[in-house]
Amino acid sequence: MNPSDYSSISFPFLGIEVNPGRTLSLGPLTIHYYGLVIAVGLMLAVIYACRRCKQFGVKQDDILDGVLWITPFAIVCARAYYCIFSWADYADNPISVLYIWNGGLAIYGGVLGAAVGVLIFCRIKKIKIGTILDLVALGFLIGQSIGRWGNFFNREAFGAATDSFFRMGLYNTVTGAWEYYHPTFLYESLWNAAGFLLLHFLSKRRQYDGQIALGYVAWYGLGRCLIEGLRVDSLYWGSFRVSQVLAGISCAAAVCVLLWQAFRPHDRAKLLVNQIAAQPEAAPKTDDGSQQET
Repeated sequence: MNPSDYSSISFPFLGIEVNPGRTLSLGPLTIHYYGLVIAVGLMLAVIYACRRCKQFGVKQDDILDGVLWITPFAIVCARAYYCIFSWADYADNPISVLYIWNGGLAIYGGVLGAAVGVLIFCRIKKIKIGTILDLVALGFLIGQSIGRWGNFFNREAFGAATDSFFRMGLYNTVTGAWEYYHPTFLYESLWNAAGFLLLHFLSKRRQYDGQIALGYVAWYGLGRCLIEGLRVDSLYWGSFRVSQVLAGISCAAAVCVLLWQAFRPHDRAKLLVNQIAAQPEAAPKTDDGSQQET
C-alpha cells in the first residue's frame, strides 16, 4: 500500500497514529477489512450463543440452523434500509442497489431483518420467540461492538468536528492538515460492549423469556439516539435523522414494556429452559427396542 493512498488516523489522547489500509491481499484474493471485521463479529456471536444455548433451553443445532436463516434476512434488510433512505444515490442506476460490495448497510435495517428471520425460524422450529430473541440480542451486541471497527478501516461513521479529549484525527492528504472529529464508531462500539456485559450477567437472572431482548432494544436505542446526533453521515427522512428517531421510539417503547413487566408476577418455571428441565426423561430402551418401566 502506498501511504499516500489513505489518510492517517490518530487518537491524540492515546498518542496513537496509524495508517491502515482498507484491503488485505492474499495472492489473487482481495479481502476488505470491513467485511473481515464483520465476519469476525458474527463468528464470535455464534460461538457465544452456542456456549450459552443450554442455559436458554435451546439446542446448539438450532442455533447453527438459525444463523443460516437469520443472516440473509439481516443482510438484505440492512441493504434495503440504507438504499431506501439514500435513494438519490441509486436512482440513476437502480441495478447498483445490488452492488453490496461497494458499501451501504444500515444496522437498524439489519436488526429489523434479523427480527423477521427469528419470527419465521421460530415458527418453523416451534421454539419460543422470546428465548431466541434473548440469545440473538446478546449476539448482536457482540457483533455490533466488533463490527463498528470496520468503520475505522473505512474511515467512516465519524461525527462532527471537535476539539474534545476523545477526538479522532484524520489526515487530509489534499490539504495536508489534520482534521479532528468525534469517533462515533468508537463511542457506539464501547456502548455496545458495556451493554453486552450488563445484559450477559442479567440474563442469568432473567424472569421471563424476552426480557433480555427488551433490554437490548432499550440499551441500544438509547445509545444510538444520543450518538446519532453527533454523526455527519446520517440517513434523513425530510429533516429527521431516521435512525435517531427510530432509536428514540424503540427505546421508549422497550422501557415502557420493561416497567409494565416489572410490576407483574413472573414464574421462572415458565422459562423455556426450566420447562425442559421439568420434563420427565424418557425411559431407557431394552435390547428389543421396547422401553423399560420405571
